[in-house]
Amino acid sequence: MFFRRFENNKANKSQQDEKQSALLSSNLNQNLQILRSLYEDCSDVVFRPFVIGGQVRAELIYMEGLSNVQEIDASVLIPLMKETQGDRRRFEEWLEETLPVSRVKGLRTFTDCIDHISIGNPVLLLEQESRGIALGLAQWEKRSVEEPTSESVVRGSREGFTESLGVNIALLRRRIRSPKLKTKSMKIGRYTQTEVMITYMEGIVDKTLVEEVMNRIQQIDIDGILDSAYIEEMIKDNPFSPFPQIMSTERPDTSVAGLLEGRVAILVDGSPFVLIAPVTLYSLLQASEDYYQHFILGSAIRWLRYLFVVLSLLLPSIYVAILSYHQEMVPTKLLISMAASRENVPFPALVEALIMEITFEALREAGVRLPKQVGAAVSIVGALVIGQAAIQAGLVSAPMVMVVALTGIASFTIPRYNFGASIRLLRFPMILFAGMLGLLGVMLGLLAIITHLCTLRSFGVPYLAPLAPMKGRDMKDVLVRAPWWMLNTRPHLTGEYNKYRQSPHQQPDPKHGGETE
Repeated sequence: MFFRRFENNKANKSQQDEKQSALLSSNLNQNLQILRSLYEDCSDVVFRPFVIGGQVRAELIYMEGLSNVQEIDASVLIPLMKETQGDRRRFEEWLEETLPVSRVKGLRTFTDCIDHISIGNPVLLLEQESRGIALGLAQWEKRSVEEPTSESVVRGSREGFTESLGVNIALLRRRIRSPKLKTKSMKIGRYTQTEVMITYMEGIVDKTLVEEVMNRIQQIDIDGILDSAYIEEMIKDNPFSPFPQIMSTERPDTSVAGLLEGRVAILVDGSPFVLIAPVTLYSLLQASEDYYQHFILGSAIRWLRYLFVVLSLLLPSIYVAILSYHQEMVPTKLLISMAASRENVPFPALVEALIMEITFEALREAGVRLPKQVGAAVSIVGALVIGQAAIQAGLVSAPMVMVVALTGIASFTIPRYNFGASIRLLRFPMILFAGMLGLLGVMLGLLAIITHLCTLRSFGVPYLAPLAPMKGRDMKDVLVRAPWWMLNTRPHLTGEYNKYRQSPHQQPDPKHGGETE
């Protein structure tokens, strides 16, 4: 029974695919019969019959809610129904001279018709014409350009990507006003037919990188793409690594900065998150605001960020290791104070740390899922109340609460949420290693993470570049943020690249800059 049903479904699917791939005929009734069968039980698809100039039968097919009905009436139906030309002119001339629509396209197959109807472009079919006309009159509700909530800055652009692919491309075009910005479009998803746009800077990007990105995306065969995360998970080099190998951002300025460095940006219709590849570990730890303030302040904040990333990963495990196996490393007075606070705690340090970390992660997740009006209040008040109640009940000690709170604050300094989530995930095995082997377990876990990072690649680029392998020229934007007049060269990612991004000798010199002969 199952195999018979499978074969019937397969046969029905093949018949429907044959219908869609067939060419339009000159018989209008036959074309309409096929389209009506394809859109059976689709009450939002409108078939509007009318007559052009009282002579030629025509049919307009559009999707209600996705097409601009007012423009259809004003620019299509009224002009064509008032057409008084008696003789039959050539198709191209009629198309150009009659329709007051800026974007029109001829269609040959039913697949072309379905593609345009699905995105809101009305399709016009005529009697005795084996071609249709797609009219660029799509209009659907979309979110306005707003400040991205996940990447807020004190100084910098307040614009963020939206779910509209056209708006996102326009945000990039407004910042890069050069025809060197190239875009390549493809559709992924058997049913969703989601449009995916690959953008890059010609003359800066390595062509093999663009080809590799396109090949990986074209190999995706899935029912639907609902967000750019689907593509990110299917094209990464190491799918089992917890570390992100592709950067996702809501900021157009971050995307433009990546394009000008020779990277590729992947835009997905319906998703406000743009993918940037390739990336390195250090690019995930850089915030766009680092480049909008003084380079000394930017470098100091970057070093502070590196420090807190290490604390976010290692602080709970080091605390558990020292308290369980290496008490001699703690000063005597501090050890006595910690022992007094742990006097009534029934659990060992390992269990205590796991309880607090899991509770903190649960509070964080609850704050994210709750409505904005109560989410922040619940997470903060919950942490205070639960932490204080746990100390008074003797379930955890006050130093452990401080360690977990400091660790949580340290994780908030990571600019990329997915990278911060990876650090939070690795914190738990590090705590287990510390509870079983002490500082030796911490070192073994750290060595395993570093070894994994050394083997990781992002579209062929070493994850720890330019530190491993060492590239001295690119170090000016890793450990410190060098001033802009020193950042003469782009990072060397893959293969051939456009080396220089600006002219040399850009350092300000007020003493000689204003002299004239």
